[in-house]
Amino acid sequence: MAILSICFFVLGTYSSLFAQARFAADINAFKKADSVNFPAANAILFTGSSSFTKWKDVQNYFPGYPIINRGFGGSILLDVIRYANEIIIPYKPKQVVIYCGDNDLASSDTVTAEIVLERFKQLFFIIRNQLPNTSVVFVSIKPSPSRERLLPKVQASNQAIKKFLSEHKNTGFADVYHPMLGPDKLPVKDLFLDDMLHMKPNGYVIWQKVIQPYLLK
Repeated sequence: MAILSICFFVLGTYSSLFAQARFAADINAFKKADSVNFPAANAILFTGSSSFTKWKDVQNYFPGYPIINRGFGGSILLDVIRYANEIIIPYKPKQVVIYCGDNDLASSDTVTAEIVLERFKQLFFIIRNQLPNTSVVFVSIKPSPSRERLLPKVQASNQAIKKFLSEHKNTGFADVYHPMLGPDKLPVKDLFLDDMLHMKPNGYVIWQKVIQPYLLK
């Protein structure tokens, strides 16, 4: 029994270290860039998973709004929570725009909308407690063709987070889910790359139209 307990401890420790290590390069790259030219305070910080990571020209979509993009890899909400004190808080942004939760649902069938909500709440309160005047906007989880089986969970997660944010001041919920559906209520495949998960520029055009009204000048 003692040996079994040790094995579980070692496995748990390894899993934790692996989770951090897999994004260490991304976080270190942000820190290196900051060491050369640290972004000014009161910008708008985008953070979350690869839909933001791959939005390399996000600043071009929002001229006049100072954007810091800190999306990284295939992150889940737990990853953003883990690195919040390194990639969110130091910038003292006036607004944080979050896209995450997509990969949480895809990571395991045991992840429910309730779990996604609780993870988001944890991240929200980390931000709100340390940056009480910072606006928080959540970009809804998108409807990806490759993850069509998850759409009921995606909708439930979006609805739960939208309700939660409606109960707090200085927040926003940017619904990109519904504009990315066709008349058949299924994801429009032409908005996506061949992997049917990440977006083409025309997908980001939709995001621009939905997100911009929530951004602070």
